[in-house]
Amino acid sequence: MSGISVGLENEVLNVGRPQPMSQMMAACETLASVPPSNIVLSRPQGWWHIWFGFPALLGGELVTTVLMFAHRGIGDPDIWWHLRNAEELVRTGHFVRADAYSYTVWGAKWINHEWLGELPYYAGWRWLGLQGLYVVMALALVGIFLLLYLLAYRRARDYRAAALACGIAIPLTTVSFGPRTLLFGWIFLLLELLVFQASEKSPGWLWALPLLFTLWVNTHGSWLIGIVLLLAFSAASCFEVSAGRIESHRRPLRELKQLATVATFCVAALFLNPYGWRLVFYPFDLAFRQKLNVSHVEEWQSPDFHSIRGKLLLALVLAFLVLILVRRSRLLLHEVLFLLIALYAAFTYSRFLFLAAIMVTPLLAAELSFLRARPVGREKPVLNLVMMTAMLSLIIWQVPSNAQLSAGISEEYPVAAIGHLSSLRPVDRVLNDYDWGGYLIWHARQVPVFVDSRVDIFEYSGVFADYLDIMGLKNSLALLRKHHVRYVLYGREKALAYLLRNTPEWKVIYEDKTAVLFERVQ
Repeated sequence: MSGISVGLENEVLNVGRPQPMSQMMAACETLASVPPSNIVLSRPQGWWHIWFGFPALLGGELVTTVLMFAHRGIGDPDIWWHLRNAEELVRTGHFVRADAYSYTVWGAKWINHEWLGELPYYAGWRWLGLQGLYVVMALALVGIFLLLYLLAYRRARDYRAAALACGIAIPLTTVSFGPRTLLFGWIFLLLELLVFQASEKSPGWLWALPLLFTLWVNTHGSWLIGIVLLLAFSAASCFEVSAGRIESHRRPLRELKQLATVATFCVAALFLNPYGWRLVFYPFDLAFRQKLNVSHVEEWQSPDFHSIRGKLLLALVLAFLVLILVRRSRLLLHEVLFLLIALYAAFTYSRFLFLAAIMVTPLLAAELSFLRARPVGREKPVLNLVMMTAMLSLIIWQVPSNAQLSAGISEEYPVAAIGHLSSLRPVDRVLNDYDWGGYLIWHARQVPVFVDSRVDIFEYSGVFADYLDIMGLKNSLALLRKHHVRYVLYGREKALAYLLRNTPEWKVIYEDKTAVLFERVQ
């Protein structure tokens, strides 16, 4: 018989609270039937255990590891137009409703479906400049992994297994590392999963979901994943299942009615946004209308299973299946549904490797719970404090300076070329690299862009299709004339740059190791 822990996690006797005599007698009989060697008494746990105990030390190591992986700069192409949108909202008090950054689709209707997620990054920029963007990103990542650590612990009831499972998942999640609004979406997703978990014992927790979805829908389009999971959780709660290693317990009718009411309020909460039904419809618009966006943007492609991330995903899934077979574990029906949804998404779009990591980690932690058989040893709060102080010092030391971040941006963006371009008069009709559009929007405001990583409005108008043809050398010169392009700002090693170098109609007026600037001469 396995050991019985008398303490915070598995109480046999709830000491200090009056109990019915029958329960006391049953507990005594249970203790009497267990060999003394299998009874483990939990140590008293005070405030020092929360802040300086072994679980906190593991959390500190996890955070340190995550931030070491995040030490890659802040060069996400979306962040720059996010900053511009947030600046306009703060300055004018009005939400962006039409394009004002390009010359190809200027004035076209557009909704800023991530407006709330932009504000923390803008606050960071106002506070510390580029370093502020990094700090906000780092805090979001820390929040994600601490919540994932908590979720995994509550599933496995073992801190070591939870920390190990989270650590294994880190390389998968790096696909979304960067100053992205998507990070806040993953935070909301984890909060939803924690609510589901808590509702198993206290159904009242479900009433937190409508507020969560009100914030989520204004922050990022990943709220749709949350709705799908809510529907799967609700469906699983309606059935009593015991099939093989999958089980589910039907909730009482009163709780099912509550769950249906909460789900209804969650759907209604989606419409509490400044754009109404159009914002709610946007994820469906992306899936069914923005075909070029989905087919040509890298994160919407299937994972490359020859890459490290692809191999890790396969290894993680296979290891998880082997552990289930060996340990004969049982899974809840809603956990199986969540896992299938996440794996389908991850195998279809590399963007959702993060989702797969979130769903696999708690279940993997439960399979690694055999680590509980190994004694932790006596707590050493002073040593833990020293180690956590060292980790905090390392975290602070590795925060890049503004100068370091600027140097990294100079390698990814045409900083010097934009300076030269801005000095020209007139500066209009510039064909820019897709990844550089947002940078121009934020740093060269007098230069309207041809295209940027918002994509949607450019696809609706056909501009994005023209851009892809130009980039792919399909009637490039004719399309440049069609859009009356005067200047081309592009990567110096790309195919279009080679074409223009060998076309008398164009000449190089600036070049450096990152970019080349062409001007039409005929």
